[in-house]
Amino acid sequence: MLKYIKKYWIFCLIAPLFMVGEVAMDLLQPDLMADIVDNGVLQNNFELIITVGFKMILLVLFGGCCGILCGVFANLAAQQFGNDLRKDVFARIMGLSFQQTDKISTGSLVTRLTNDVTQVQNMVMMLVRGFVRNMVMFAGGIFMLYQQSPKFALIAACGLPFIVIFVMFFLGKAAPMFSVVQKKLDGINNVMQEDVAGARVVKAYVKEQHELERFDKANGELCDVSLRVQTLLAFMGPCMNIVLNICVVAVILVGGLTVQAGGDMTPGRVMAAITYLAQILHGITFMANIFQTFTRAKASADRIKEVLESPEVILAGAFRGETEVRGKIEFRNVSFAYPNTSGRPVLEDITFTVEPGETLAIIGATGSGKSSLVNLIPRFYDVDEGEILVDGVNVREYDLQALRERISIVLQKAELYSRPIEANIRWGKPDATPWEIKKAAEIAQADDFICATEQGYYTQVTEGGHSLSGGQKQRISISRAVLKRHEILIFDDSTSALDLKTEAKLYEALRRDCPDSTKIIIAQRIASIKGADRIAVLDHGRIAALGTHEELMHASDIYRDIYRSQLKEGGADNVG
Repeated sequence: MLKYIKKYWIFCLIAPLFMVGEVAMDLLQPDLMADIVDNGVLQNNFELIITVGFKMILLVLFGGCCGILCGVFANLAAQQFGNDLRKDVFARIMGLSFQQTDKISTGSLVTRLTNDVTQVQNMVMMLVRGFVRNMVMFAGGIFMLYQQSPKFALIAACGLPFIVIFVMFFLGKAAPMFSVVQKKLDGINNVMQEDVAGARVVKAYVKEQHELERFDKANGELCDVSLRVQTLLAFMGPCMNIVLNICVVAVILVGGLTVQAGGDMTPGRVMAAITYLAQILHGITFMANIFQTFTRAKASADRIKEVLESPEVILAGAFRGETEVRGKIEFRNVSFAYPNTSGRPVLEDITFTVEPGETLAIIGATGSGKSSLVNLIPRFYDVDEGEILVDGVNVREYDLQALRERISIVLQKAELYSRPIEANIRWGKPDATPWEIKKAAEIAQADDFICATEQGYYTQVTEGGHSLSGGQKQRISISRAVLKRHEILIFDDSTSALDLKTEAKLYEALRRDCPDSTKIIIAQRIASIKGADRIAVLDHGRIAALGTHEELMHASDIYRDIYRSQLKEGGADNVG
């Protein structure tokens, strides 16, 4: 974390200097007040009261200005620190592999990016401002108290060990619970994220009460842990105040006895000693709060470090050059199982080649490994055995950006963002012209429904694309993929919400306008893929058959079974 604060070392230096000025003015006040009492009030010297009082006002104003400037520079350091840290955490989250995001929940990542960073940012603020203030207040108070009387300094020294014991005891008990609090906050964020994203499903199944109870449980757990922490820490303040009050009584007693004994003690000095003692012990109390903030921030910093220092699972290669062929894909004896699972491999001994410009369709039962297979091409995951080559180069040798720039992929779930339709499509090519955007939408069969809206391409999409139908969202996602400069186009069951007529027009437009692109199409309907150059039939993670529609109808029992089941359901009426 130090590297983030080093950039703002000048602010971290200036802020404490101004804080020293503010504290110095605070430390002078009791001594001046003692002068007013002893030499002004008791001596009926009104002129001295006015003079010293005016001096106190000036010192207060100067101290206030120092405090304001300290706050400004401390905030500059803390806010810039938090800004840089938050950006790096977000960038690292964006760079995590699917394997890592599967392990760390979305809610936990949100908590680390927001609440945990805020906790660490508050710690920086407390260290730059509060720590310096209280250290100077403690040291200066001891000195000024000694100036009043060594006996008073001795009283403060006697009370200090008890304060330290209380702080160490209560914070030692509370420290492990701060990590638990953050984990419970993860649970709340998980519930919120799932329920907000799936609000339509919740309402459709009338599960509002169930989800309220689920949230209430997560919220109750957070409340219980937080209450235990705060209850524990609530005892610390009164215990420290008891020590403070005992010390104050001791100062009054010693001062009074000294005055009665004819010593050089005066009422003003006793008052000043009490004030200095209060400043010292209150400074220690605030130090305890700083240690509390530090302990909480330490738990948050450890969680942030887990993200920032997470190892690169998908290691990028160095290849960014040109290749002799473009659009060729080769699977050589590929096997794959999802990390952290003990089940059988999802894919076993997969071998096939897709030539440039060829259309390969993939069909198979649910869970046969279709999506897993295409996820290996852009290296969302890495193979366990074998190798995958794109344009004759092993995908592990590619720079990740260079590899993924060659590929356009439309996933099963159409992901749209809260921005106009035009901006959602432009994601595929930020410098695209309006004509290119419209052309991509025409290929994806989206232009007609877009133009039918009141604002056309500038129609605002609601969060998650809920203002659009499933088919409309899929066609916008396809438009985005088509617009991108690509040599490989992958459809991962991304036309499931389209009717067969629209789907047929889409594939015809792709053949006409993207003839050089290699296409891999995952589909559930044979009617969607019968026109592909070749069709791969996946069965339990293996390629059971590979050929054209006609060849598979003669040679593959699995393919014929799928065909016949869909024909009975009316799903393949247009096949032929």
